[in-house]
Amino acid sequence: MKKITLILTLVFFSAVGAFAQLESPVTWSYVAKKTSKTEATIYIKATIEDNWHLYSQNIKPGGPSKTTFTFTKSKDYTAVGSTVEPKPIIKYEKVFKMDVGYFQDEVVFTQKVKLNKATTVVKAVVNFQLCDDKQCLPPSDVTFSIPVK
Repeated sequence: MKKITLILTLVFFSAVGAFAQLESPVTWSYVAKKTSKTEATIYIKATIEDNWHLYSQNIKPGGPSKTTFTFTKSKDYTAVGSTVEPKPIIKYEKVFKMDVGYFQDEVVFTQKVKLNKATTVVKAVVNFQLCDDKQCLPPSDVTFSIPVK
């Protein structure tokens, strides 16, 4: 009986450890606001845990993976221009031997879209990398769908 209890306990703690590793230090939220009958602005917010940072869209080659947004092509809408970000924090990072731009705490990216239909769902993927002062996580993708009404 003691062996079974020990085995179950080890399996439980192994599973808890695996789930803990799946958590991400960033959460994403999205909303769309119509600015006219034929245009809308998509707001994409990243809330970043303490001590972590998310990289800018404007990183030179040789540095960390930059944040990118890829909007799904649709006959219902068209992305207008590129995704806009606020001014990032610029800091020299020894690991990359270069100045890099990043965000901490939270950041809101915006994307204008031209609407070809009164209501639609804008779909996109954000690819990003997060680092803290000790480690960098591998780049990740998050897919999102935002209703525009």
